[in-house]
Amino acid sequence: MSKNSRRVDFPDLPGPKDLRSYQWQWLGRDLLAGVTVAAYAIPQCMAYGDLAGVDPVVGLWTLVPAALVYALFGSSSQLSLGPESTTAVMTAAAIAPLVSLQGENYGSLAAFLALMVGLICLVGYIARLGFLANLLSKPILIGYMAGVAVIMIAGQLGKISGLSIRENTVFKEIFAFFWGINQWHWPTLSLALLLLLFLFVIQKYFPKAPGPLLAVLLGTLAVATLHLDQEGVAVVGKISNTLPNFGLPTLDFSQLLPLGTAAVGIALVGYSDNVLTARAFAARHNQEIDANQEFLALGLGNLAAGFCQGFPISSSASRTAVGDSVGSKSQLYSLVVAVVVVAVIFLLGPVLALFPKAALGALVIYAACKLLDIAGAKRLKSFRNSEFNLAVLTMVGVLTTGILSGVAIAIGLSVIDLLARITRPDDAVLGTVPGVMGLHALQDWPEAQTIPGLVIYRYDAPLFFANAADFKRRALSAIARETKPVEWFVLNTEALGELDSTAVEVLEELARELSRQGIVFALARVKHDLYLQLQRSRLLDKISEERIYYTLPTAIEAFKNR
Repeated sequence: MSKNSRRVDFPDLPGPKDLRSYQWQWLGRDLLAGVTVAAYAIPQCMAYGDLAGVDPVVGLWTLVPAALVYALFGSSSQLSLGPESTTAVMTAAAIAPLVSLQGENYGSLAAFLALMVGLICLVGYIARLGFLANLLSKPILIGYMAGVAVIMIAGQLGKISGLSIRENTVFKEIFAFFWGINQWHWPTLSLALLLLLFLFVIQKYFPKAPGPLLAVLLGTLAVATLHLDQEGVAVVGKISNTLPNFGLPTLDFSQLLPLGTAAVGIALVGYSDNVLTARAFAARHNQEIDANQEFLALGLGNLAAGFCQGFPISSSASRTAVGDSVGSKSQLYSLVVAVVVVAVIFLLGPVLALFPKAALGALVIYAACKLLDIAGAKRLKSFRNSEFNLAVLTMVGVLTTGILSGVAIAIGLSVIDLLARITRPDDAVLGTVPGVMGLHALQDWPEAQTIPGLVIYRYDAPLFFANAADFKRRALSAIARETKPVEWFVLNTEALGELDSTAVEVLEELARELSRQGIVFALARVKHDLYLQLQRSRLLDKISEERIYYTLPTAIEAFKNR
């Protein structure tokens, strides 16, 4: 225990720092979040088990080890790891063609698929591929979470209306919901809308109250007292309390290749979902995640799920949002989720049997609405239209092509937007301003003047193959615009950084062109790494080492003393 009696330190734990240095005042919120998320996760994970093609109770036994592993090895204080709809659907799609009509060895194939996904994620961790998450920019995060929110809401329309919607796309689900208006089950819809209204009212007027948990209790109480289950309101029903067969699943090696191909796809989807969701919630709390650590947590979580005869897992944006809405402070809430789920399996099945599925739908819609970052979208719109458009395209991509394809499209657009900006960056000729220290861009200061005979030029981007020709053209144009003869051209290299072979060649061409014009070519603000590159490329010999300056004042002094 630390000197602070309100905090307990566990420095050797590899997981989130909030769990490694726990503060006792968080305990109430974490316990509340754990119970609330468990109440939400139990019917959800059973449904995902059924969706994946295994026994529904397998979904619960998949959640337990996933929650335990992420609490110890994850880097997010909010993320909930476990069964998730996308990976469940992909699991069913991968395994269904491999089994006989009798469905024999289906569970083993699902478990082995989880093990393969886990191994692929561990390879990503060892190879330190977490840097790939840096391609997921703020616009992508906002658009992705908006797309996920719409998917979550559309997926609950059947639950809250009593309809049996079997469509597999967002737009078809929405169309089926409104097309079936004459078949809506009004007791179910009324219960869902009342609970949803209750959740938003509690959030507005009593933000610290455990709204989702109260909604769960109210829904269950309504079913028990009004006998709504006899009026056609669907409830969760009986839960089996059988233990899984712990151990490695068996596999026919002829099925290794198709399972391996599916495992790569599931790992990509799962990791993208993990990092996007973790980063989105971390940003809300001014926290950071370790993208590489997420590979480790996801890999170990899938290995644990496979050992428990489960199926592939990923993060759940809805469960994460539910826990965050209650005020979870650390991954202790995931440990509470695991304990509550096990207790429910063995002790509280009859109570859970009366939980209405309409309340589950209302809870998901409430959590989905909290994922919509309207304020963030407005900031993007006011800052730069291209980034706002990127967020919109990400949302549309997620809704129309699926999560992975939508994110891939958005990353591609983000890279294109980045290249467009660094292939034609800002540049400036620097001059002095009367009464102001330092050097300043002429276009920003109308009173700025260049030193007669000297052009100090700044190119505001790294120099590489895509912008090298643009750099040379604009540098020569800067010289041509001078009204007095230019004797020295000094390149401010503060933004250049790494040089590739094309950049080196263009600098050589510029040096030759300036030499033909009788202009001295010099470099200023040269960092040590850039100096070594100039040395290795032999460009240093052609420019002359005495024309390399580490500061702008020394370059100006050398020009004045020429």
